[in-house]
Amino acid sequence: MKKILFAGIAASALLVGPAMAADMAVKAPARVAPPAPVTSWTGCYINGGGGYGMWNQDLYLESDPAHVAYTTTTTSGGRGWFGTIGGGCDYQVSPSIVIGAFGDFDFMNLKGTPSIIGIGGDETEKWAWGVGGRIGWLVTPNLLTYWNGGYTQARFDQVNLALQVTSAGLSATGLSGFPSVGSIAAHTYRGWFLGGGTEYNLGWLPGLFWRNEYRYASYKADDLSILDTTGALTGLAINSKKYVQTIRSELVFRFNWSGAGPVAARY
Repeated sequence: MKKILFAGIAASALLVGPAMAADMAVKAPARVAPPAPVTSWTGCYINGGGGYGMWNQDLYLESDPAHVAYTTTTTSGGRGWFGTIGGGCDYQVSPSIVIGAFGDFDFMNLKGTPSIIGIGGDETEKWAWGVGGRIGWLVTPNLLTYWNGGYTQARFDQVNLALQVTSAGLSATGLSGFPSVGSIAAHTYRGWFLGGGTEYNLGWLPGLFWRNEYRYASYKADDLSILDTTGALTGLAINSKKYVQTIRSELVFRFNWSGAGPVAARY
């Protein structure tokens, strides 16, 4: 009798167990969030913008072609606005480090009026270009701070001079017989530059960035012959060494940009 009772209980358990399990609510599988977009600075870009520039020069009067100094060194300079265009390519070598190469061209109107012992005239920097490399650190996936450097050339227009050869300073050198007006031909200076800045992903248009940069350029000193009104040598020259500083702000468009963009709050 006991065996029959235990067998009945076991059979009931086998039948009721699956039925109760079927009646229980089935828990939905957990949702897996999609992977966040991966930010990559690897790729090429174009850029354009403008800024403010300042040039200074150390200069002295000398003989030509022997280049014997007649005066001590004086300093003068010019100021003005400029526009810039360029392009380059970057490579993200690690989650935090970006390296790249670039080139740009500045079209400028930086004016000054250098003068030395009564010899002076308006001088304008018209353009400059540079090529170089940069290395940057990603503060966030969308904000890069960087340093750059490279080779540069700068073009200064012809300088029309007023030669006051009877001034006390020039007379003291024993020079005489030069015309009252003259010129220095347009000249291209060669040198190097260093700079640094930041670049930020604006986010509202894929691939659009905002760049701000300071740049310092130093150019090799050159001897510039002073010509008379006929273009003939006067026997005088000016030794000039140029320094240029620029502050620039640019928009950068990156091709095939891959990034999450600025993080937006979700409610």
